[in-house]
Amino acid sequence: MSEIHGSCDSGWEPVRDAFAANFAAEREDGASVAVFQDGRPVVDLWAGVADTRHGTAWERDTLANVWSTTKGPTALCALLLADRGELDFDAPVADYWPEFAARGKQRIPVRDLLCHRAGLSGFEAPRELADLYDWKVVTEALADQAPWWEPGTRHGYHAITYGFLVGEVVRRISGRSLGAFFRDEIAQPLGLDFHIGLPESEEARVARLVPPPLSDSTNALRKDPN
Repeated sequence: MSEIHGSCDSGWEPVRDAFAANFAAEREDGASVAVFQDGRPVVDLWAGVADTRHGTAWERDTLANVWSTTKGPTALCALLLADRGELDFDAPVADYWPEFAARGKQRIPVRDLLCHRAGLSGFEAPRELADLYDWKVVTEALADQAPWWEPGTRHGYHAITYGFLVGEVVRRISGRSLGAFFRDEIAQPLGLDFHIGLPESEEARVARLVPPPLSDSTNALRKDPN
């Protein structure tokens, strides 16, 4: 049983109990949870290990990959530009990113990028994992791609492409990468320990992901049918 660290205000003990139960049932190697009420922290707990290979303890400031939760902060960058009058959600994306107009995309409004309605929820051509680390390669490919459906008429979760699409609009307007804009305009002013693109100096604080075991059905799909 992992020792639970941190604080939990009176009345919030069920959160602590549920957190501890995950470790007791061996559903967690390491984790943290924080709850705020009316802007005040009422739960701040952490336990376990951040790296099962070395037994590195999970600390109060351990960082974890939050995956698609990053879409919220990405949208917040666009909202901040709109609040300043630098971005119009009803304007065509091509007004800010001219190359995006290719292949019938000249009238797609910015709001369709934010609402997963642009028809660019995947890549036209197969991509290698290494491509996703090259901003220029991905944004050029998306700009040159035709929508998969009539934009604005359907919704399709832009799981991988959302950050590139909205982030490129932010970059074209601000002259800064999405990560730099978020850091300068949101994270640092608010004292947030949240990063879009982690500095190398902070990598030692990152928890190592332990993927779940593959299910029998997943293994079956991966087997060579021949």
